[in-house]
Amino acid sequence: MLSINEKTSVIYNLTLKFTQLLGLNDQAAQIATVFILIFSLLILLLVIDYILRFFFNSMLLQFIRKANDQWGNYLVQNKIPTYLIRLILTAVAQQLIPVIFSGFPSFNILLDKMLSVLLLFFLYKFFNSFLRAGRDVLRTSKAFANKPVDSYLQVFQIFLIFILITLTVSIFTGSSPWSFLVSLGAASAVLMLVFKDTILGFVASIQVSANDSVRVGDWIEMPKYGVDGDILEINLNNVRVQNFDKTIVTIPTYTLMSDAFKNYRGMQETGGRRLKRAINVKISTIRYLEDTDLLELKKICLLTSFIEEREQQINEYNAQHNYNTDSKVNGRRMTNIGLFRKYITFFSRSNPDINQEMTLMVRQLPPTSKGLPIELYMFTNGTNWAFYEDTMSDIFDHLFAAIHFFGLEVFEEPSSDDLRRLFKIKTKID
Repeated sequence: MLSINEKTSVIYNLTLKFTQLLGLNDQAAQIATVFILIFSLLILLLVIDYILRFFFNSMLLQFIRKANDQWGNYLVQNKIPTYLIRLILTAVAQQLIPVIFSGFPSFNILLDKMLSVLLLFFLYKFFNSFLRAGRDVLRTSKAFANKPVDSYLQVFQIFLIFILITLTVSIFTGSSPWSFLVSLGAASAVLMLVFKDTILGFVASIQVSANDSVRVGDWIEMPKYGVDGDILEINLNNVRVQNFDKTIVTIPTYTLMSDAFKNYRGMQETGGRRLKRAINVKISTIRYLEDTDLLELKKICLLTSFIEEREQQINEYNAQHNYNTDSKVNGRRMTNIGLFRKYITFFSRSNPDINQEMTLMVRQLPPTSKGLPIELYMFTNGTNWAFYEDTMSDIFDHLFAAIHFFGLEVFEEPSSDDLRRLFKIKTKID
């Protein structure tokens, strides 16, 4: 049997003899032979391309539609059949090119190297498309829906590009790939400097994934970088975040490990968002309550039973200790600030928009120059932003209106007392 080289030589020689029979000289006959063989190669490649496209577009696509195969759909979407066809055509051309340029050995060698590199390139594109299809499939899986799959893909892409560059250099230089890798070791320091962000991002991606600190879709906040929104994408080099004002912020991936950030995933998973806000009560309006005041406040349904029980407890306590109740300071008495604080607690307990299973308290903070803060610390019954703001506004709308029934005032700067003093001073001066 004839070898491949012998077969190609036979084809070239037969074509050359045919052109010589046409009466052409040796140089013209060689040029005519090259053109005839190039034309024949193009016809052959077009036929092969048509057959392969017919196979993939008709038979394969019909099979995928009938099987409803997820992998098959993603393989087609990422153009794997297209790159496979180009890979086959390049391989066929690489085998037949030596036939065409048998009379031009030096050019034939250069062309063979270029086709080898082109073959490697399409091989890289084929594997890269296959990896992309795998990424798309993993995104549909619940286990990988929130994982930084793009980071994993980019790591494999970098590895494939590194192999492609190594083999390309090896093909053009004619040296072994191992010798190139050995020489590359000397330039490792430069590569470390050039790919510093990539290396840091790679390490950060692994740590983020291992620690499950952030996921795609998480709401994070990093005031230092102007980040306050949902994560759109986590890849090897950067993280894309869409803020609530619809702006897009891109930050390096390694900042998720080097800088502090707030992740609201825990709040979203628990189903309640914390409400933590205070009302600053004017201290000069705080006082003991008279019996007439208590009669009025008993009309508030949420306080009726509490006031009655509290009155009984106070009377028993004062009688037990023989306190002289002529002075309000002696013994125990109810205050307007205390009843207001209890009212807020009962009101919050009866509010369906407040989560009753989570922490709920109304506490008194240390007094400041702006009054006595009465802080509401509780969680709404949902995490939606609009629902949270509506719930908080409804609660404080009610409390600001209800505080006057307790004889209290919200601190204002300047306060009404300050304005009255200024008015009196001005009147005296006038």
